[in-house]
Amino acid sequence: MNLHIVYEVLDLVGTFAFAISGAVAARQRRLDLFGIFSVAFMVACGGGIVRDVCIGATPPVALSDWRYLATSILASMVTIAAYAKVRRLRFPVLFFDAVGLGLFAVSGAQKSLTYGHSAELAILMGMVTAVGGGVIRDMLLSRVPAILAREIYASAALLGAIVFVASAKMGAVSAWTPWCATIACVGVRLLALHYGWRLPVYRGPKARRGQSVSE
Repeated sequence: MNLHIVYEVLDLVGTFAFAISGAVAARQRRLDLFGIFSVAFMVACGGGIVRDVCIGATPPVALSDWRYLATSILASMVTIAAYAKVRRLRFPVLFFDAVGLGLFAVSGAQKSLTYGHSAELAILMGMVTAVGGGVIRDMLLSRVPAILAREIYASAALLGAIVFVASAKMGAVSAWTPWCATIACVGVRLLALHYGWRLPVYRGPKARRGQSVSE
């Protein structure tokens, strides 16, 4: 299969997955239809828009290609129509968010490399593409963004982007490479959710006995 087609499929599947996570979250907050469609689109395409502006790919593909808007609307309609089934998943928003996270981490890194940017920037843009939509969703719904909490979220996206960029720099890119990098990201994210893995927190030097922290 042509790699260009693989990356397009990857991007659109990621858009669909993130749009579902956004639509489910909006539905849980009891937003109206316009609110559901708006949140789904911003979650699905927000990170990609930021990426495209940063790497000079203007106008952003999410605004110039009708397929992205159509994909987010389709995902929203599927969520609304099958919400009773979707909500039976234990963590529907987190599951689809994890899938979108892995897909966008890889597609974001790949697009940055295509535009001739360095490996470091490609990894960073992969992470931005992956976490941008989730940050926008949480802000719109008045929640603390996952990347500001102790959850393994941005670091999982970082892993997926690193795996892909490292493979590309070593010349080991094939039709399976993006899927392997995606699985690495999604696997770490889901395992972290299942086992409750958290990043360490810096607590600073212990206060002397009897001394208040504010002193």
